[in-house]
Amino acid sequence: MIDLNSETTEATATAAAKAPEAGKKKATPGARAPRVAKSEGKPGKKTTAAKKAPKAAPKAKGAKAPKAAKAKAAREGSKTETILGLLKRSGGVTLKELIKATGWQAHSVRGFLSAVVGKKMQLTVASTKAENGERTYSLTS
Repeated sequence: MIDLNSETTEATATAAAKAPEAGKKKATPGARAPRVAKSEGKPGKKTTAAKKAPKAAPKAKGAKAPKAAKAKAAREGSKTETILGLLKRSGGVTLKELIKATGWQAHSVRGFLSAVVGKKMQLTVASTKAENGERTYSLTS
């Protein structure tokens, strides 16, 4: 015969063994730390190169003239010499004549007059417009 009492005893014993596990609460984990590299601290102040002292002005003995004061003479046979010769004429020179003499385009001639003759050589170029609308350029003293 089957003992029902033994089956229930086994079932009760198994349930009792499992009961304490069910009664325990699981521990909840705390906040996690962010996944970043550990800092090693701030680096110290970086060194910088020493600043150089400003250069002194040239002495009076053997002193060189400033670049702006130098007006080099144009080489013989150069286009610069050709333009300067035409600008020194009494009536001046027209833009068309300068274009014909140099073979340059109009904007190149005007740029040359402004940059090289006016700024680099520090000569004053006078520009006048005649009654016929043609512009003439000349050097002023």
